[in-house]
Amino acid sequence: MWYGLRSGVRLSPPESQPWRDPATYWAELQAATAELDPPFGVISLPALAHNAHDMLRRAAGKPIRVASKSVRVRSVIEGVLELPGYAGVLAYTLPEALWLAETIDDIVVGYPTADREAIRALATNERNAARVTIMVDSLDQVDAVDAAINPAHRESLRVCLELDSSYLSPLLGRLGVYRSPMRTVEDAVALARAVIDRPGFTLVGIMSYEAQIAGLGNRPPGKPLLARVIDGMQARSFAELLERRAAVVAAVRNLAELEFVNGGGTGSIERTASDDSVTEIAAGSGLFGPHLFDTYSHFTPAPAAAFALSVVRKPSPEVATILGGGWVASGPPGIDRMPQLVWPDGLDFVPREMAGEVQSPVTGAAAARLNVGDRVWLRHTKAGELSEHLNAFAIVEQGSIIETVPTYRGEGKAFL
Repeated sequence: MWYGLRSGVRLSPPESQPWRDPATYWAELQAATAELDPPFGVISLPALAHNAHDMLRRAAGKPIRVASKSVRVRSVIEGVLELPGYAGVLAYTLPEALWLAETIDDIVVGYPTADREAIRALATNERNAARVTIMVDSLDQVDAVDAAINPAHRESLRVCLELDSSYLSPLLGRLGVYRSPMRTVEDAVALARAVIDRPGFTLVGIMSYEAQIAGLGNRPPGKPLLARVIDGMQARSFAELLERRAAVVAAVRNLAELEFVNGGGTGSIERTASDDSVTEIAAGSGLFGPHLFDTYSHFTPAPAAAFALSVVRKPSPEVATILGGGWVASGPPGIDRMPQLVWPDGLDFVPREMAGEVQSPVTGAAAARLNVGDRVWLRHTKAGELSEHLNAFAIVEQGSIIETVPTYRGEGKAFL
């Protein structure tokens, strides 16, 4: 059976893996896009399909909810959802969820909302209220919904509780991200009871995101001792979460009939799948395979999404300057947030300029061979953030562009 994007583009498992030979892979993308003028983005269909199927393999039968903020291309999200094993979307914001709900019937908003207009649009539309689940981790967020629209004048809203999944290390302190204040069984039971007792809400799920496992590569380049520390921390963190999450889920299930328990992320699919208390896994970045995920030992995503920029200057024979390039990822400032120069091989950013707002000089042996009008290929550190810089992606298969698909930005949507 074939599975595809909105226009019928197939997401069947690829017969070969050309990305394992960079010279072949990037040359094919270069040839396929020869008529395009940079900047432009490309998605290799075989690489995307490989990543989608490999994530299913890692999930070992548990359904994967697509994290839309890591894609931000509606047709790709819908195409992946056609694959058996993918079910539902984890959206970033409520306005985005309402837009996606036009065609997708199961959307969980991954973050709490204080957007009053969006809350009212959700609460006064029967279809939206049935398709979209909002996230809360405190009564303040429940109060914000009630303040936006009185329960007597709205549909009952589906609610998911978020459990804090950070690890409190005796030596290193808090490891993870600052998300939910709901951490213990007592916290969860108190909030669950409050939501259940509040008119206009229906408790349907629990979510927990173990960022210190899912979002932290355990093989940092050239740092074997740090790798051992990360391995140990992640093992201890997951063991602690396994016990605590199971206890929280069991306690809340005594109060409400939960439809789902969501956990994990691209970097922790295998571990999260092994947790019997979890019914589904959230993942999205692994579909595009940004270079942030090159530092994991247990999986290697194909570089499915990339972008090309033009050489516009030769300030010296050894230096080529590309136009733009400052597509730096969010997070702690560092070299790992920079876009990765991938083709031609042997290019480096100039240390004092790096990836600049308007230009990015590059050096190295390959720079001397670059001329004005040539292209340089790069990978973004993160998946969905690349889509924010582009109106569309060219979909490439077998050396040709077979479709061009708009990003959220290309559809005129500037969500957070």
